[in-house]
Amino acid sequence: MYDEYNALDKNDTWLLVSRLACVNMVRSMWLFKHKFHANGTLSRYKACLVANGSSQQLVVDFNETFSPVVKPATIRTVLRLVVSQTIEPQSLQFLLPGTSELV
Repeated sequence: MYDEYNALDKNDTWLLVSRLACVNMVRSMWLFKHKFHANGTLSRYKACLVANGSSQQLVVDFNETFSPVVKPATIRTVLRLVVSQTIEPQSLQFLLPGTSELV
């Protein structure tokens, strides 16, 4: 858990802000798992910080839910096009670019 927390902090995953009275706080929780080797012996402990969606309130926190997920076949197709067209791959910021609304 300590390593996971430090990695999240190092990558600037969140920004600590003061709580607004009009905002519902979505709780978070830690999930703990064990990772095993093929022979069944314990490899390592895993920890993951997740948002507890059950603490969201309809209309206050969300009107509809949508989770954009890319299928592996789509990623393979795009990579094939990049390779076949000898295109220089680039990366970009697509998560919350220039968001002006309260998140």
